[in-house]
Amino acid sequence: MVVIAIALFACVALPGAHATSTDPIEKVIQMIADLEAKIIGEGKDAQKVYDEFSEFCEDRSKELGFEIKTGKANVKDLEATIADENAKQESLNAKIEELSAAISTDEQDLKAAGEIRAKELAAFEAEEKELVDVIGTLERAIGILEKELAKTGAASMMQLQSAGTVAQVLAVMVEATSLSTADATKLTALLQSSQESEDGSDSLGAPAAQVYKNKSGGIIETMQDLYDKAEAQLEEARKTETKNIQAYQMLAQSLKDEIKYGNQDLDKAKKGLATSEEAEAVAQGDLDVTSADLAEDIKDLASLHQECMTGAEDFEAETKSRGEELKALATAKKIIVEATSGAQDISYSFVQVSMSSGADLANFEAVRFVRDLAQKQKSTALAQLASRMVSAMRGSHRAGEDPFAKVKGLISDMIEKLLAEAEADATEKAFCDKEMAETEAKKADKESTIEKLSTKIDSMTAKSAKLKEEVAILQEELAALAKAQAEMDKLRAEEKAVFDKNSAEMKKGIEGVKLALKVLREYYAKDDKSHGSADGAGSGIIGLLEVCEADFSKGLAEMTTVEETAAAEYEKTTKENEITKATKEQDAKYKTKEAKGLDKETAEATADRSGVQEELDAVMEYYKGIKDRCIAKPESYEERVKRRTAEIAGLKEALKILEGEAVLLQRSSKHTLRGARLQ
Repeated sequence: MVVIAIALFACVALPGAHATSTDPIEKVIQMIADLEAKIIGEGKDAQKVYDEFSEFCEDRSKELGFEIKTGKANVKDLEATIADENAKQESLNAKIEELSAAISTDEQDLKAAGEIRAKELAAFEAEEKELVDVIGTLERAIGILEKELAKTGAASMMQLQSAGTVAQVLAVMVEATSLSTADATKLTALLQSSQESEDGSDSLGAPAAQVYKNKSGGIIETMQDLYDKAEAQLEEARKTETKNIQAYQMLAQSLKDEIKYGNQDLDKAKKGLATSEEAEAVAQGDLDVTSADLAEDIKDLASLHQECMTGAEDFEAETKSRGEELKALATAKKIIVEATSGAQDISYSFVQVSMSSGADLANFEAVRFVRDLAQKQKSTALAQLASRMVSAMRGSHRAGEDPFAKVKGLISDMIEKLLAEAEADATEKAFCDKEMAETEAKKADKESTIEKLSTKIDSMTAKSAKLKEEVAILQEELAALAKAQAEMDKLRAEEKAVFDKNSAEMKKGIEGVKLALKVLREYYAKDDKSHGSADGAGSGIIGLLEVCEADFSKGLAEMTTVEETAAAEYEKTTKENEITKATKEQDAKYKTKEAKGLDKETAEATADRSGVQEELDAVMEYYKGIKDRCIAKPESYEERVKRRTAEIAGLKEALKILEGEAVLLQRSSKHTLRGARLQ
């Protein structure tokens, strides 16, 4: 009886003894068996990990080998690219210098032509002013003479008839205040210049005798002759000026075109140079990165080899150590079974501890209650809680812990979670009520504003449409011009597309020939060929490829020249069409002014409406989100509050069940222990 009481006391005192009916020896053997299974499992896992590690070593070694091979090839290609871009940059720099010099020459010629044109214009303006002045003076003098000669019996008539020279006639007119002294002096000089140019005489005497036949009427004929000559001279000067303007415009346009296309070629060359420099920089950067990656790959390959060797050695040592541990456990288990069987029968055959039955009953009663509550409320969270409660009870029994504490903690956590959800739901309800009311007010306001703007826009649009009918003819002419320009644009685009396609093919051919030449030259330049290569035939092929490269380059240059000429002609015609279009649009400007004013107001109103519409759209989008958030839910706020309240109350009831059963179980346990001691 004493032995049984001591054994029972030991089982109660040991942690976990009240939760199992297995005696300590069986527990030790089971623990050894579990440890052996664990070690064997660890060995299998280690073998699997090592197999994966070994496969990784092999794959990574192959991968690094391929990367090293690829990196070396990429380094060679990048070095060749850098050399090619350097050669291209030298060619482009030479072209840029040539184009810059040509453009500078054309700009200087254009400037010189402009200076010459300015001098010609100044000379023409001075000559034109002088001739216009002379013509005006002659007109006034002829008018005065005709008026004076028309008078009969006057003293002025007698004086004019008695005058012997032109100077005397002009003096008479000046004295009679019919002609100013300046005009008289100018006419005298003009008559003298005319007479000298005709007969070479330097005298300022009277004109030939036939000038004064019919008395004084000859002076009018003389002045009329001078007037006609001055008119002819003025017309000739203006014709000459027109020719000079046309010649200058043609020369200036030609120089401007040369400068324009020269600048285009210069821009292309500079862009090509920048592209080449960028390509070289990219290639250099790639070369640096590739070289660094290559060195890193070589280093990684060496490290990988060392790492894989170390891993193999570690796995071998772990496998050996694991075998030794299994051997020791098997020996210990054999000794325990053989040496303790008798003592085990004496010590543990009559003692059974059944203290856990009361705890299990209490816990399972709480679990059943929570499951019923979950089914009633259709709550997935409560169903999951019941499952966790079962798991917690079983784990606590195996570990010798208090099963009530763990389960109480789970229930308390769920209650706190539900309370937090209730608080968050209430906050969300207040937010939804406020946002729904404000959003609906904004929606009504925006819709009212849009309706007013729409009415105003419709009214202005109707007035504008009526005004626009008056300019339909000019719009048709502009449409025809636009159609013609569009057809020309289409033709130019087709020509450009053909050029782009053909030039791309030519460039592709040139690059292909260059690449083939590069390959052939590099191969036949090598000295370490392992067979007798056909160097002579290879040289012939290289020569033919060089001829092809020259032909392709020449064809591309000719094709480019044709394209540039066509583009220049297209731009010229387009500019003329633009001038015509601007003229027609100016004709229609005043007729469409009122319509444009209405259109502007309509556009402003439309923009205002669009802005309001965007604001309304934003309000509607937000309103939709608020409704989805606050209305479109499977259950209402009141239903959620009711359900959550029932869940919290049920969980609190489950806690009461656990607390009541815990008290009863403690009393039952004490009674059982006292009974054991009495035996």
